[in-house]
Amino acid sequence: MSILATPLRALAREARLFVVALQFFTRIPVSLRTFDPQWLNDCARYFPWVGAVVGIVGAATLLLAAQAWPPAVAVLMSMAATTWLTGGFHEDGLADTCDGLGGAVSRERALEIMKDSRVGSYGVLGLVLTLAGKAAATVALCRAGLPGAAAGVVLAHAASRAMPVVLLRALPYAGDAAHAKAKPLARQVSTACLAAALAMAAVVAALAACALPPGRIVAAILVSLLVAAACGRWFKRRIGGFTGDTLGATQQWCELAVLLALGAGVIAR
Repeated sequence: MSILATPLRALAREARLFVVALQFFTRIPVSLRTFDPQWLNDCARYFPWVGAVVGIVGAATLLLAAQAWPPAVAVLMSMAATTWLTGGFHEDGLADTCDGLGGAVSRERALEIMKDSRVGSYGVLGLVLTLAGKAAATVALCRAGLPGAAAGVVLAHAASRAMPVVLLRALPYAGDAAHAKAKPLARQVSTACLAAALAMAAVVAALAACALPPGRIVAAILVSLLVAAACGRWFKRRIGGFTGDTLGATQQWCELAVLLALGAGVIAR
């Protein structure tokens, strides 16, 4: 029994971290009897798998809706399902980031704008254009085949959620850590945590290869990494690092990048 105790405890801890990630980023009704704020930082490795869960809901909605409606309607219903499931968490960060960094304002003013719950013109434009881009790219995937489109939705959600972990490792927190909404996420994650997140995204990518060209999957992930790198450089230059809002914006833009890359590849076959 003692031989099994250590691996069982380790497995229970990892399962707990996955539940923490689900609880924080989705509306899925899961809870824990106890909670340690440090778990929120440690659970970053499971962001891609949370994305996979969200993507599976979106893919299932897409496949079901496509049986009764045209691709454009099915895609909108799929996006509505995933947005509801996450409470628009990342979309809110995208709008705030566009508002804060869209204008030529100081670092302090940009951070102040990003804390404002109101949405300005930059936020509306950024949100509308990003959502429209994701919808159009997914419609293109649907026209090339529903199985590939469903796999693309899952992959886009999973891979894009690994990219904020890259920024969590590469950049310092730019805001006031003492007043951060989620203080543990205001700290850099470990290299091991980042490696685990990328490995989990790779597992989803390998499964997606059953319905999508492997070469195009690799290209999509590379494009997503480039977008994350560009975001990181921009955030570092403008505000000195990351905030929760910029992590949400990174996820949204990387999701768009994956869908665009997959759509271009499938259509070109």
